Amino acid sequence: MNKDTFEGKWEQVKGDVQKKWGKLTNDDLDVIKGDSKKLVGKLQEKYGMTKEEAEKEVDNHKF
Repeated sequence: MNKDTFEGKWEQVKGDVQKKWGKLTNDDLDVIKGDSKKLVGKLQEKYGMTKEEAEKEVDNHKF
């Protein structure tokens, strides 16, 4: 999903994001606000992924 689509659909997809990556809190989701780079950073922080792994997870997830 491209950046503009991700940001535009954030309110719709953040529930899916929290289901897939349950370690993300509501506060984390508020900080992310549809910014895929921030989501990648939070996945690195919470799950210990590399940047490449987190980017691949975000890019491959069907929202």
